[in-house]
Amino acid sequence: MHKNKSYFFCGIGGSGMLPLANIVRDAGASVSGSDRALDQGRLGPKFEWLQSLGIHLFPQDGSGLTSGDQILIASAAIEDSVPDIAKAKALGCARMTRAELLADLFNAAPRSVAVGGTSGKSTVTGMIGWILTEAGLDPSIMNGAVMKNFVADDAPFASARVGQGEVFVSEVDESDGSIALFTPEVAVLNNVSLDHKTLEELRQLFGDFAKKAKVCVWNTDDAETAALIAPMNLSGAVSFGFGPDSAFRATDITDLPLGSRFMLQALGETHDVTLTVPGRHNIANALAAIAASVALGVGVAQAVQSVERFNGLARRFDIVGTANDITVIDDFGHNPDKIAATLATLKAFSGRIIAFFQPHGYGPIRVMGSELATVFADMLGQDDHLLLCDPVYFGGTVDKSLGSQSITDAVTKAGRNAEYIATREGCGNRIAELARPGDRIVIMGARDDTLSGFAGDVLKRLSV
Repeated sequence: MHKNKSYFFCGIGGSGMLPLANIVRDAGASVSGSDRALDQGRLGPKFEWLQSLGIHLFPQDGSGLTSGDQILIASAAIEDSVPDIAKAKALGCARMTRAELLADLFNAAPRSVAVGGTSGKSTVTGMIGWILTEAGLDPSIMNGAVMKNFVADDAPFASARVGQGEVFVSEVDESDGSIALFTPEVAVLNNVSLDHKTLEELRQLFGDFAKKAKVCVWNTDDAETAALIAPMNLSGAVSFGFGPDSAFRATDITDLPLGSRFMLQALGETHDVTLTVPGRHNIANALAAIAASVALGVGVAQAVQSVERFNGLARRFDIVGTANDITVIDDFGHNPDKIAATLATLKAFSGRIIAFFQPHGYGPIRVMGSELATVFADMLGQDDHLLLCDPVYFGGTVDKSLGSQSITDAVTKAGRNAEYIATREGCGNRIAELARPGDRIVIMGARDDTLSGFAGDVLKRLSV
């Protein structure tokens, strides 16, 4: 990255673009950008905040690109027909993907932690970042979600943190293969499961990721991860999990409605740990974060004290509120593993579940629609309800031949209550009809920040 260059982010409001734009701006470079959501009048507070930081925003019509010296940051998948892309080509602007720019920054850091895996990346990244911050290491953090511990009046969308220390902590993405660009000191591998790529492709990507690191922190409880990492005999491998062979192990677990308690066995020490984020998947996340932090020199006791004060991420089992004894939860669940973890957390306690799910595109339905249907059918009870609307879609060319109804049809065939209602508004009306005291309503989906507003609207309707 060059401080004397001007970077233009196409899609600057995205969960991966926004924090990176902030990191580049804080590093001293000129930053501007455009976003389709801005043009459509959505997500106003986010764009107002970016403007307050001195980031100039433009319509996504090419008007923000005026010189061939500007560097365009855009997704590799974005279509050439988008005016910003066409204008950048006409001007001869250099172009980088978000991942390429992030990898340049990450690989230049003296010390680094990369968090990979199909699920849990953002939470583990946030946990590690918080532990290292409390330990005085002043890390830079790149996350795909807002980290509640770092939210402040001047940082309401704290999905990134720019520190002055040597350590750079970042989640890394396997969905586009860009994980291959990163060379971390510590690599965390949470799990390997079906999402955007085939398992064969994922095994290659994650295997190479683990080999490059000085220390690989890996999950013994995930069968795919264990089958991949164990035979490698990596000299710097550090395991975590619930089994007796894990170097960082959780035992004596107590599930709580909004957290959990467990005993941590690590490095010959035993620590009593209480988390304020619920679910066994978050215990695993905490184990990974503690192990990674220890690999960077933090003491186990210090790591435990800090992770206990970790408040979670926006849209990760985020409790919006309760009205008339009905609780509404906003959640990022969008692939089989994430949805299973959320439902398992809910099923640990009594009460009917009303689950709303907006698929994060038509492509993901083709890739993992049957697996999603299986998770819902297996984990929802006879009295629970599932509602799906059409997948998120903000324009562009895409094959819409297989939609949300294919999932609800499969779940209904398996004997569970599932409905497809095309619009989100229609689903909201149906949720209001179904809801009764004692229910938990969970709003799930990715790639659409307006889902949080929808969750808030559902809560308001229940308050009437």
